[in-house]
Amino acid sequence: MKVAIFASGNGTNFEELAQRFHTGDLPGELALLFCNHPDAPVMARARRLSVPAASFTVSSCGDKEHYEGRVLALLKEHQIDFIVLAGYLRVVGPTLLNEYDHRIVNLHPAWLPEYPGLHSIERAFNDHRSQTGVTVHYIDADLDAGPVIAQCHVPILPTDTVATLEARVHETEHQLYPLALREALLAAGEKEHQ
Repeated sequence: MKVAIFASGNGTNFEELAQRFHTGDLPGELALLFCNHPDAPVMARARRLSVPAASFTVSSCGDKEHYEGRVLALLKEHQIDFIVLAGYLRVVGPTLLNEYDHRIVNLHPAWLPEYPGLHSIERAFNDHRSQTGVTVHYIDADLDAGPVIAQCHVPILPTDTVATLEARVHETEHQLYPLALREALLAAGEKEHQ
């Protein structure tokens, strides 16, 4: 099974996952990184790790519909079977959802359904919650609302700052995402062989 990772920024989760594909900890082949920001640091990580990478923006395509059409053509060109979102800061539209139904997985830095969308860590911190979390889920047409694969709570300590909480959430992401992703990829592989 050929896998594409979508990312928008620094790429720490991308690198963690890429190494696990490389060692065989994750089933399938990491065949592509797609980034919607050509200058994002994740592009340099992909080059360093010898992962094929492509990048273009919505504005370079004219609009979201043409952008998603171009992304879909890229995925078909690379014969991609499964998409992993790792810090991809765009809402995935119907063009990709219809083609990859139940084959797009996302990592979200909150215990969904709490704090969907952006700035989840800061919002939980500012609400003085005792805990937040990390969720791995399939995506659907609703924002951060698809079926949950795995979740893990992250305590918010009295001594925390947003930065220390964010570091702990990211540490939890790096532990949970590979385990949940392995489960999702194995399930997708079984479906393919039925």
